[in-house]
Amino acid sequence: MTPSISSVEQLVNENAISDFMSASEILLKFANNILLNPANEKYRRVRLGNPIVASKLLPVSGAMECLFEMGFVEDGEYLTLPMSTSLHAVGAIKAQLEKERSVTQSTTSKSSSKSGTDSQHNASSQNVGASSGAIGGNQPVSADMLRKEREFYSRLISQMEKALTYENPRLQQKAREVMPVLELQETAKTKLEAIQSSNTDYNSDNTSAELDFQDCLVLAMLEWFKNRFFKWVDAPACHSCGGKTNYQGSLPPTNEELRWGGHRVENYRCSTCQTFTKFVRYDSAEKLLETREGRCGEWANCFTLCCRAMSLEARVVLDWTDHVWTEVYSNSQQRWVHCDSCENACDKPLLYDVGWGKKLTYIIAFSVDDVEDVTWRYTTNFEDVRRRRTECREDWLVRTLYNLDKQKWSTMPETKRKIRLKRKIVDLVEFMTPKSADGQNLSGRISGSIAWRSARGEMGQPSTNTVQPYVFKLTDNEKKEKALHIRYSCTRDEYIRVSNGNTRTNRYDSCVNTAVNVFRKEENDWKMVYIARKEGTNTAEMSWTFDFQDLKIDQLEVKFDYATYENGKINVTICGQETCTILKGGPALQKVTEVVGENGFTLTATLSGGKGDIAWQHTQLFRQSMDDKILNPFEIIVKFK
Repeated sequence: MTPSISSVEQLVNENAISDFMSASEILLKFANNILLNPANEKYRRVRLGNPIVASKLLPVSGAMECLFEMGFVEDGEYLTLPMSTSLHAVGAIKAQLEKERSVTQSTTSKSSSKSGTDSQHNASSQNVGASSGAIGGNQPVSADMLRKEREFYSRLISQMEKALTYENPRLQQKAREVMPVLELQETAKTKLEAIQSSNTDYNSDNTSAELDFQDCLVLAMLEWFKNRFFKWVDAPACHSCGGKTNYQGSLPPTNEELRWGGHRVENYRCSTCQTFTKFVRYDSAEKLLETREGRCGEWANCFTLCCRAMSLEARVVLDWTDHVWTEVYSNSQQRWVHCDSCENACDKPLLYDVGWGKKLTYIIAFSVDDVEDVTWRYTTNFEDVRRRRTECREDWLVRTLYNLDKQKWSTMPETKRKIRLKRKIVDLVEFMTPKSADGQNLSGRISGSIAWRSARGEMGQPSTNTVQPYVFKLTDNEKKEKALHIRYSCTRDEYIRVSNGNTRTNRYDSCVNTAVNVFRKEENDWKMVYIARKEGTNTAEMSWTFDFQDLKIDQLEVKFDYATYENGKINVTICGQETCTILKGGPALQKVTEVVGENGFTLTATLSGGKGDIAWQHTQLFRQSMDDKILNPFEIIVKFK
């Protein structure tokens, strides 16, 4: 990355000619003094309160960025260029400034109509386009906004540099060494075969027809990463006795921790033995392959590296309101797809806006090839979001991202540039398309403790029925055979329609008629999975509806396994048109005679009771070991007359 391009082009493109010439003259003076007197400390300090700096540099877009790119750092009321800093960037920016000043002087001397005017100077207007320089070029900008934009820019650069680390072949190889590559590929193959053999009438979501092996590999990786590889940490267990710990503040990092980007070190005290335990927030994806723990930043960092290690095009996505996830490019669907490893969520971009209730501001995606504002993908109301975007000017952000992209694209082969441009156009079309969360079953956040999520306002709202009502109807083959056989595995989160060639459908709620206040819970510590009430709710309900039209039930067997704790209660009923009966839960098939002769029924489970803050955990449908790939805790077998 050439350091002079972004700051100098910003200075050239975003200011009037007179402002550019004045600021560049001052910057050249600073650069020449440093290069001619490299050992003189006085030339390496710039006082921010200096009248010339305050009036000629601070209000000019890109001027302070030039100093930062030279290597100056904030030092109280000064900017200081450390003695240890290489002067290569100073020389590069000096040369670029001199070149741009020469072009400007030549252009203005040849065009008398523009000579002496204060028109917008844009040396690359044909490339930037009308939208990037038409707003606010000569409008006064407050010092506070300039400070915010410097911080915003620094954050952009930092994330761009992190995105480059995922391209390191050595790190990718290290990731593959800890990943069950063959198993993931086999799981993806199995998923794809199930999708390809499924009956479209059985699948309520026809988008599955678009998926390919790569898409199924992403799904397999999300499940593996969430359930078996990475661990969420609110507060670490005591290293001495394993007890509960409480946050005590931060500690200075050691040199070894800094080596792996561990700038933040949290200190915790055990409430049992009073021993202190450290939790280091590592920023190195390589180190995270070893520690395998953290919060959303660590999860997305490591998962993005794993995606790149599997040759998936992936980019990390940073939400300015404090969340991080990944986007993976789907070749089959020709678009970027949202993937949140913390939540094991795929292609649910409205999860945060609608499900969690986050007040979003900026969402920026970073890859080796580009940096893009993708906020529109993640909200149903961008105008509402825009009112909260106060960290920089919108036109400044557009031009800054354009210039950063232009740096990357300048070294790309023409073929690759065309591909990237096409993808951006597809994104723009998606961004402009109105969005709705109907039928997506977007719930509150599931990663992290209840107190932590509640404090962040990410629990979501208690839900009503959040799914499109599904009704089981017989296929032609099932009518011919006069039989229906359905199984559900909570471990695989998959329905299998045995009576229709073992066709499969993913997700516990894809085949239900109602789903009120329920979610699928994965207990990584105990390696168990089940359907539970949403936290903070008193009751929940799920139902499955069967409509057999002209055929009458001759025999019905049902397996409906569940577990209750404390005073938790689960009631299961089966109702036909004429009668209802209570079903006793358990791990074995039970004959149900009350609905024989009916041409359909609805099976309903209601969950209630429990004690304390974890009452929601005291009623569990289909509780199953994560290692159990064979048993099915929910099963329906019907034979017809």
